[in-house]
Amino acid sequence: MSYQTITLDVADQVATITLNRPDRLNACSLDMADEISSALDQLGAARVLVLKGAGRAFCSGADLQARGDRPVTGGQGSYIALTGKYNPMIMKLARLDMPIISAVSGAAAGVGCSIALVADFVISAKSGYFLQAFVNIGLVPDGGATWVLPRLIGKARATRMMMLGEKIFGEQAEDWGLIYKCVDDAELADEVAALAARLAGGPTVSYATMRRNILFSLEHGYADTLQAEAEGQRIAGGSADAAEGGRAFLEKRKPVFKGR
Repeated sequence: MSYQTITLDVADQVATITLNRPDRLNACSLDMADEISSALDQLGAARVLVLKGAGRAFCSGADLQARGDRPVTGGQGSYIALTGKYNPMIMKLARLDMPIISAVSGAAAGVGCSIALVADFVISAKSGYFLQAFVNIGLVPDGGATWVLPRLIGKARATRMMMLGEKIFGEQAEDWGLIYKCVDDAELADEVAALAARLAGGPTVSYATMRRNILFSLEHGYADTLQAEAEGQRIAGGSADAAEGGRAFLEKRKPVFKGR
């Protein structure tokens, strides 16, 4: 399938979606949101997804330029864009049945910050930064930021990001627990590739179930989560990879997972 605002590559069981509007710092237009959603249905045999941006930024936020009869700005226009395009795309990423890695260099701002943080592992270059810039134009955070940020870094730091609109660079983001890791700019691609290869060789059914259970636990109580874990264990325990893991343990060797 041909895309205009992103690229999709699948190799060695690693899918890579590149936000590809470098002239606009990969601002997420309505078309880009549609194409990301479509690409998530085209991952084939991939067992891990990498999200990254082309050029100098990960994603500078929603595209604030009106697009003919499809404006993003304005109260009602923003509501329609969020509920019809951006929010479904974010939820589709959150519910994907494989691990996600975000590779952040330059800006991850606005909804771009939310797209980056939906990943299980966010690796940022030292030059990368996370920004909730909405306050600077009289708007409010969206893309799930008011749900994600307090859970990742606590109410005080989330409020600071949202109400003061400060850039949080990679090293500070790692220190806060906002992201998985910050690395030198020159090391970003290699770090992402190494982690992607590791995850692609892991127990895919187990990973998918972990993703569902983590999201479930953030929305439900202790007792419900215990039950969800039991259901998840039934699913994972019936997988071919679990059987291989058991055999490998008994045979004192490293398991070879097939993602089934």
